[in-house]
Amino acid sequence: MPSLFRDRREAGRRLATLLESYAGKTGVIVLGLPRGGIPVAYEVAHALGAPLDVFTVRKLGAPGHEEVAIGAIATGGVCVLNEEYIAQLEIPPGFVREIRGVEERELERRERLFRGDRPPLDVHGSTVIVVDDGLATGATMRAAVAALRAQHPASIVVAVPVASVQACTLVRGIADACICAAAPPYFPGVGAFYGDFTQTEDGEVRMLLDDAQRRLPEDARASALSTRTRRPDRDVVAH
Repeated sequence: MPSLFRDRREAGRRLATLLESYAGKTGVIVLGLPRGGIPVAYEVAHALGAPLDVFTVRKLGAPGHEEVAIGAIATGGVCVLNEEYIAQLEIPPGFVREIRGVEERELERRERLFRGDRPPLDVHGSTVIVVDDGLATGATMRAAVAALRAQHPASIVVAVPVASVQACTLVRGIADACICAAAPPYFPGVGAFYGDFTQTEDGEVRMLLDDAQRRLPEDARASALSTRTRRPDRDVVAH
């Protein structure tokens, strides 16, 4: 099966052509999911002239069934809990606090690694374009969208170079818009559609974030910096 994209950077440039209607507009922020989504998001943000930030999501897995998400935590101090699952699985509050503490420490470690001392951008009232390198099941993106909703953006646009048909359908039901450059009927995995799907290293994430900030026009940089004071609602119940 021939690859659709040479690498993530090329995928980002091609994805950006589908997002041209957002180019040059104020109030647009691009968020990349680490680590593989950052090179894609970097190219999108550059093409649109928009600020770029990393949006880290950590799933809270059920005891003994880690693939079942009972919640998620994300950049900005947001915790989304699925109280329905927690009740159905009879998960004690102590476990929820414990797993949340573990994942919060890991999220904070990654945030420091990726962003350093730079605080996250405030998405309140903004059009947020959330980018990843692809969607297989859509579970991580679903957690990201739920966490972003808690920060009250004006709208959430999910944009990916490639996704399974099922993942596109899922995301279209929870985001305000979903841009999938390709949704092949046969989907063996995201990496199958890239010529080079080498793992994105932490250092590359940091370098791209720093470079995106330097390349941002002065007026857009000032606007982005002015939004970094608001704190979101911390805990949200997901249904």
